[in-house]
Amino acid sequence: MAIGLALVIQAFVVKPYQIPSASMEPTLDIGQRVLVNRVNYHLSDPDRGDIVVFHPPEGAEKGRRCGAQTSNEGDTDADENTYNPATQACPKPTEGTADTNFIKRVVAVPGDRLRIEDGHPVINGEVQEEDFIRPCAGGNSCNLPEEIVIPPDHYFMMGDNRGQSDDSRFWGPVPREDIIGQAFFTYWPPDRIGIL
Repeated sequence: MAIGLALVIQAFVVKPYQIPSASMEPTLDIGQRVLVNRVNYHLSDPDRGDIVVFHPPEGAEKGRRCGAQTSNEGDTDADENTYNPATQACPKPTEGTADTNFIKRVVAVPGDRLRIEDGHPVINGEVQEEDFIRPCAGGNSCNLPEEIVIPPDHYFMMGDNRGQSDDSRFWGPVPREDIIGQAFFTYWPPDRIGIL
């Protein structure tokens, strides 16, 4: 009975998750473990600043980019007219849903106008204060001055390690239905225990 209860809780209420990459440093380190609330987004919507676990677009873990469509042979072709990666974040969700999980921070919600300045999201004309991020070190993904609008029922995700995160800048906003839950507590290692 105890095992059954534990499985139900993990499947529907709270699930542990291990951080697989450096994309959320300095907030979350590789190997750090967090608990993810799978219930709260059934009652309310994700908000800016939430750290969430979600299914990324199909192929995102292999470097698939905005506008790439999968052909019957498994190759990808990019639609060069979709957006300009030198000046604009990916404006539309990339097709498909991967079986893997990513963890990132919600930086923009449906209807927000977004551009990126020195790695910081500029939402509806206002630069967001983010003292928790690892700043960008340069490169195209740090400055994307052309504004996009987040589609209905989609959320724009970025890692806190802005120069080392593969995120919505490259493969677009994430559909609401692909969000698994909110990371709310870190329980390992012992010196990092606490609420996120």
